[in-house]
Parts: sequence; C-alpha cells; structure tokens
Amino acid sequence: GLCARNKKISIEHASHSLAPGMGVAVYTGLVVALLLSVVMALCVGVLAYRRRCRHLHGDITDSSSALTAAFHPGNYKPPRQDNPLHPSAPPDLTATAGTFRGPLFSLPQGVNDSPHKIPMTNSPLLDPLPSLKIKVYNSSTLSSLELPADVSLSDGEILSLKSVGTVGRERDYHSHTMSREPGLSTSATLGNLGGRLTIPNTGVSLLVPPGTIPQGKFYEMYLIINKWEKTTLPSEGSQTVLSPVVSCGPSGMLLNRPVVLTLPHCTQLDTPTPDWTLTLKTQTHQGAWEEVLTVGEETLSSPCYLQLEEECCHVLMEQLGTYGLVGQSCPPRPACKRLQLALFAPRAPCLSLDFSLRIYCIHDTPHALKEVLDLERSLGGVLLEDPKPLLFKDSYHNLRLSIHDIPHTYWRSKLLAKYQEIPFYHIWSGSQRPLHCTFSLERASLAVSQLACKICVRQVEGEGQIFQLHTDIQETLLPHSPLPSGSPCLPSSQVGPYAFRLPDSIRQKICASLDAPSARGCDWRLLARSLGFDRYLNYFATKPSPTGVLLDLWEACHQGDADLVSLATALEEMGKSEVLVVMTTDGDC
Repeated sequence: GLCARNKKISIEHASHSLAPGMGVAVYTGLVVALLLSVVMALCVGVLAYRRRCRHLHGDITDSSSALTAAFHPGNYKPPRQDNPLHPSAPPDLTATAGTFRGPLFSLPQGVNDSPHKIPMTNSPLLDPLPSLKIKVYNSSTLSSLELPADVSLSDGEILSLKSVGTVGRERDYHSHTMSREPGLSTSATLGNLGGRLTIPNTGVSLLVPPGTIPQGKFYEMYLIINKWEKTTLPSEGSQTVLSPVVSCGPSGMLLNRPVVLTLPHCTQLDTPTPDWTLTLKTQTHQGAWEEVLTVGEETLSSPCYLQLEEECCHVLMEQLGTYGLVGQSCPPRPACKRLQLALFAPRAPCLSLDFSLRIYCIHDTPHALKEVLDLERSLGGVLLEDPKPLLFKDSYHNLRLSIHDIPHTYWRSKLLAKYQEIPFYHIWSGSQRPLHCTFSLERASLAVSQLACKICVRQVEGEGQIFQLHTDIQETLLPHSPLPSGSPCLPSSQVGPYAFRLPDSIRQKICASLDAPSARGCDWRLLARSLGFDRYLNYFATKPSPTGVLLDLWEACHQGDADLVSLATALEEMGKSEVLVVMTTDGDC
C-alpha cells in the first residue's frame, strides 16, 4: 500500500512539472503562424500593387501615343522598339509597310481647306479612341493584313497585302498557296467602281461589280492559280479534280454584293442525261477542304450560286478564299473528262543520234495547256501540231500509247515493249503533274533528218487519237500558239467602268424596271429564264437587287464577246420597250 501511494504521488508531480512547458510551445506556434500570415499578406499586396502600377503605366503610354498620333506628319516614323531579348515586344510594322496613304482618323475638311490643316473644333482628340485590333499574318512570300469589321478606315485608305512584319508563330494558313508565280497570278487595287482581274490565257477571272466595295475604301485584290505540287487537292475517294485550284482575296473582306469567279473545267456535259455529281469546295482555315454546294442540290442556306457552261463555270459568292471544282460519276452511266494530247520534240537542229518524242496527257483547259507549253519551253521542246482532244471515261481502264510505221532502215525504237500505259487513277484523280510518255528513237547516222511515223493514243476499250508525224528534225519549226487566233486576250486587270460592257446608266434603268415583282411575271425572273440563269431562282430572290446580280453574271459569261444585242433581244421578248430606248441611246446596240 505504501508503494502504490508513493507511485501515485510521483505521477501527479511529473504531470504538474510538464504543464508549463507545453503551454510555451503552443503559444510559440501560434505566434509563428501569425507572423507567417502577415508576411504572406504583405507579399501578395506588394505584387498586386506593382502589377496595377505596370498596367496603369502601359495604359498611359498607349493613350499618350494615340493622342499624339494625329499630330504626326504623314511621313513620320516612330522609333523602333525592337528588342531581341524581349520577343514579345511588338515589331516595327512600318519597316516594311507601304507608304502612308491617309490619316489614322477621318478629319472633316472643307473644299478649299488645305489638306494639312487640322480643325481643332472637330479634332480626333475630342472623339473616343477606337480600339484598333490589327492581326498580321506573315509568310515567306506574301502576308495579309486584316482588320475587324468594327474598324472604320479613313476615306482613301488602301488595305494592302504587302508584307508588314512578323508576329510570333502565327502565319497565314494559305501561305503554301500564295506564291505569286509569273503568269499564274494578277492583282489590282479596286474601289467602289469595281473592276475585273484576269490571268491571261488561263480562262480564270474575277469580276468585282460596282458597289461591291464600300464607298471610299480600296483593296489590293489578287487572283492566283495554285500549282499542284504546292496545293492540297480537294478530291477524295472516287472524286476527280475538274478545274484549277484558285485563290482570290483578300480573304475575310466584307462584300456588299457577290463577286463572280470564273473557272475553266474539263467536264464533258453534252450527254442527254446527267453523268456527273459536281461539287464546289473551299479550303478552311486549317487547310482542309469542305463542300460549299453540290450542283442541283442548292438550298436557301447555300452561300454560292454556280452557273455551269460547256467549258467553264461562274461562281457567284460573297466570301473570298480558295476554291476548286470536283466531280464523280453519277450511276448508272460513267462520266467522261475532256483531255488534250500534246506532242513535243526537241528544238532543231538535232546534233545527236538520239531523238525523243514526248506526248502529254492533260486536262482540256487553257490553264493546263499553258502550263505544259511553259514547261516545254524551259526544256527546249517545240509543239509539233495542235493538241488533239480525247474523252477519258470513268471505266478504270488505262491509257495506252504506242508508236508504229517507223522506217527501220533509218530509225530504231528503244522501247522494248509494244506500248506504254498511264494508269487510270493517275489521270482520273487529276492529282498528278502533267503526265507524259516518251518515245526514244535512234537514227542510223547524222545524215538522216526525215522522220515519218504514227503514234496511237487510246483508252483501253475506249476512244483514241492518232498522230500522223512527218517532220524534218533539222528544220527549225516556227513556234505557234495552239490557242485560236480569234480568241481575245484580255488585260490582266481592268479598273472602273472600263471593265464592264454594260454602262451604269443602262444597268440602273434595267434594275429599276425589273426588280419589282410583276403580276404577269414580266420581271427579273423572266430575264433569268431568257438568259439561261434560272436553275435556282431562290438565290437571286434573296438579294436586294436580283436584276443587278443577274446582270453581273451576264457580264462574267460574256467577258470576251459581250455585246448588248443578246441582252437587248431578251428585253425585247419581255416587252420592255422603255429600256430598249435607253440601250439604243446610251449603248452600242
């Protein structure tokens, strides 16, 4: 009992001796935690204060530069702010930009006022500062400058596609198709009066009707045929490319009315029943292709209208970009493509025993023929005769080429097989460079100069062509153009009223007479039927002036031979005598 009581007293004594030490530890921990909280709060406050001061300083700097911008002369160039250690700093956009074409803000001026005077009563200092958001795309050959719709450019300002600098990692998604090859592109600065861009000898053009561009605005518009090796083609599966892939721009610009893009195609259309399913495609911002419309399946939501003719198509559209026409056979009958066969030989004189003949199989379009002529010109080749047409059927049969009737006494063919073949898919897909076969010959001696032979080209179980060749390889052949001598060669760009066959006064009279619906149907709908533009009338019905859009399409369809007689005949059949009087007075009827 004594031992148990002593043990209890010892335990109570130990507990009383530990209590003061535990209290000190608790108080110390609370003080340390409080101090850490105060320090963290001070750090957060200091960081927030410094960030707020930095933003305030930036706002003051931007506002001051904007306020003083109106007082700089037109040739003023601010100092460069480039800093290689800070890649996020904005580049000097004026280093490579075009010349200054107008003030940043519109300044109202009187007729007799000097253009250098700034009326202080209406100074831009008193107006709210606009939020300019300029997005710059840069590529190795071409850059575009785009402004949002809420930015109002001053009168006379030109929206240019010239290179204006480099911004971070951004680049134009069309940079791979924007290289301006000689003979494959054209551009012009167009305004409210409109104009026409034409790439000579290609069949590609862009019509910009009057009023398409807002009054006082000017755009450097371009038209480019994309080269096959630099383009992602729009065809997929069993589809075939039927037209060149064309880019027009600047993309993203707002249009007050549709423009008309003309594309040549190689579709065979003279069959009584439709053999084709034709689709217009456009390239997206990611470089992929998507369908715009399928001919014959248009709806009110279709953004374009496609007028199909025998050798070309005209696309009414309100969004510029990259476009191409593709197609596939419509069962049960296989469709046919129009091809051209072009025979070339080396330019005389021939100083070697070896001699070669090259036969190209290309689309029956002016652009495809021009491409081959340019290629052979660079290789030293000459066209022996005009290209021959060939209908190539979607039958999965190859194209077979063979040479016959060679005078074996003087010439020997190096071809081991009896014929050569070009695979069907290479031709049908349209995704290859200009396809050709070469027949290599060898003459017995340098004294032999006459060559006579026959070359047969035909699709297996299909149509074919025969070249009867009689030539002197030592005689210099005069270069000739396979294009018809009577074909018009339009200038690459036409600006203003000179680009249109129909005077503006006649256009306004016709629109005023036909835009309003008529109970007898003698309105723009009858004009569309008379001109052959009535495949989908709902597209024109959604426009403010259906007649004006019809006349724009008529201009595009008759750009080479546009006379007013055909239009006057259609109006006469409609009984619009008052319009005929105006056309006779102001036009060339």
